[in-house]
Amino acid sequence: MKILDKYILYQYIKNFLFGIISFLLIFVLVDLFENIDKFIDNKLSNYLIFLYYIYFIPEILKLIIPVGILLATLFTTSKFNTYSEMTAINSSGMSIYRFALPIFIFGIFITLFSIYFNGWIVPKANASKFSIERTYLNKNKLPGFIQNFHIQDSENHIITFGNYNEKDKSGSNVSIQIFENSNISTLKYRYDSKSMNWDSVKSEWKLISVIQRNFDSANAINFKLYDTVYASALPEVNKIYLSPSQILKKQLKPDELLLTDLKEFIDVMEEGGQNVIRSKVDYYSKISFPFANLVVILFGISLSSNKRKGGAAIQFGLSILVTFIYLGFIKVSQTFGYNGDISPLFTAWLANITFLILALVNLLRARYFKE
Repeated sequence: MKILDKYILYQYIKNFLFGIISFLLIFVLVDLFENIDKFIDNKLSNYLIFLYYIYFIPEILKLIIPVGILLATLFTTSKFNTYSEMTAINSSGMSIYRFALPIFIFGIFITLFSIYFNGWIVPKANASKFSIERTYLNKNKLPGFIQNFHIQDSENHIITFGNYNEKDKSGSNVSIQIFENSNISTLKYRYDSKSMNWDSVKSEWKLISVIQRNFDSANAINFKLYDTVYASALPEVNKIYLSPSQILKKQLKPDELLLTDLKEFIDVMEEGGQNVIRSKVDYYSKISFPFANLVVILFGISLSSNKRKGGAAIQFGLSILVTFIYLGFIKVSQTFGYNGDISPLFTAWLANITFLILALVNLLRARYFKE
């Protein structure tokens, strides 16, 4: 690495850390002022408040790392332009592309780190943060006892729990309805169970006091009774894909699921014939969001490659403006994705693709990129 590369990288990392620390302090202070009344009303100790924000910091970092990257890009490139260092660099035969190389390499390292950080570290921290909220602030509470719980277990199987107890992993007044494969409006079998308990040893459901009803083409109904039977012993049911862990994960927020757990949850639910479009959008978004770091580097260089009037305040404000536009674009595209109007994979990458195109167009139009 050349001395100039080290100098560029040093200036960039210094600006990056300044941006991260600044945005982190702003974020924490704003959130603290917003929630201080809730902390006081629920009598949280100083230690719990401190712990709450320790667990909250990873989520904040996930959001502000692209902002810090953009701010550092704007600050660094503008500084080199302001003090005519860019002119000297260009005179030596180094193009703006070569100037940006160490910055882009740094961005690649940050992106790879962010994939791991966002996929595994942040969900663990969020789970701890939500635990404090559920225990002390009565927010995001999980219903340990669920009433009238309906779920499509497979393409033609629907399971209804009158009541489900998360602690005991058991349900009461359970109904399993099996419809015709060719015509899902036609009910073929129905199992009504007084209770259905999860056997953790066999990893399957055990049904107790079961009434089986078979509906034939002549609308005749045949009955069969079982005292105790496992779901796998019923040929019409064969397998219930739903498990207590899946029920719990359906109650959790995607932000507190590890990337691997979210993928496993999607695979199991998809195998059971359930609609997982929303979960897929969240999963692909977790992977695509870190790549925004690379996009904003190009975007920042294209914005600041020419000399412009304005100091640090202008660059700071521009970073916030671009970030809000980017995040707003993500939310709008996610709405279309959740509704199934756009494929989940394309939804997750749409913001990155759009801003990458804008950055490249602006880059090609900039005076410093004409050779």
